[in-house]
Amino acid sequence: MSGEPDLVAAVEQAVRAPSVHNTQPWRWRIHGRGVELYADPHRHLPATDPERRDLVLSCGAALHHLRVVLAAAGHATRVERTPDPDRSDLLARIELVDGEPDPADAELFPAIAERRTERRRMSHRPVPPDVIERLAAQAQQRGALLVPVTAGPMRARLDRALAEAEAAQAKVPGYAAELARWTHRFAGARDGVDPRTVAAVPPGLPGRWPLRRFTEAALRQPQQVPAHAVPDDAAEFLVVVTAGDDVVDRLRAGEATSAVLLAATREGLATTPLSQGIEVESTRTAIRRDVLRIPETPQLIIRVGWPATYATTLPRTPRRSVDAVLMTG
Repeated sequence: MSGEPDLVAAVEQAVRAPSVHNTQPWRWRIHGRGVELYADPHRHLPATDPERRDLVLSCGAALHHLRVVLAAAGHATRVERTPDPDRSDLLARIELVDGEPDPADAELFPAIAERRTERRRMSHRPVPPDVIERLAAQAQQRGALLVPVTAGPMRARLDRALAEAEAAQAKVPGYAAELARWTHRFAGARDGVDPRTVAAVPPGLPGRWPLRRFTEAALRQPQQVPAHAVPDDAAEFLVVVTAGDDVVDRLRAGEATSAVLLAATREGLATTPLSQGIEVESTRTAIRRDVLRIPETPQLIIRVGWPATYATTLPRTPRRSVDAVLMTG
């Protein structure tokens, strides 16, 4: 093990994790040589995420990011998930332990600074099956499975489920206002969805655009290669699933999501976490029963593909300061 870690600096890097609408719904408390991770109920999205699934997955992603940061610094960790039944907001306790850190985590560290959420059209270059297998191994190592949605009828059923989820959420009281509130943040905000990272729906798309439609989009779709001047792309859709559906399952799904996103970034791939089809109970059931046809619980969809040839570099999305997320006392 390396020298004493700077846990404040580690948390500062861990909060680069993705979260639903960039709400960053976490709080942290440092105690001695460990860190506690808490859900922040004030950053819950009740209209979008009535079951708090997105909130817990987001925290799970931050938990894995912290372990990656510490592993890269030479520190092994032990995690106790939901350690106190009387504190539902206390999601995990991370302790530094003697021993060697997990090299699979440590090698993902450079991707934390590189990862972006890609909401534009992707390349027409297919993702090789062996790359998908490597990403699936990352999820499995963190206690989840990664199930690909293959082309053809399976993808068509997924498209229908996503369209139904969008229509269902449009009828939820407060959903539109909640979406607008987290898209139109005040100047200098360190959270929320930056319109500079949201692209308009490509014109002439033959199927349904699978991404959530935000209220403002300031990002241009990339210019297409003339030989491939068609609106579709070759992005793959991978579903993170778990055996159960309690808080620990959702935390592990978030950890697996973090590992898959970081590993994909290391492969040179672009990624988009998609939660909308999972947020609605009826479409989540349809994805499990009609699309995947498995008994496990879908937790999140990840869109993966090569960046478009002429795609510009995305700006880094803001994060709250470490002082804003650390608890004292």
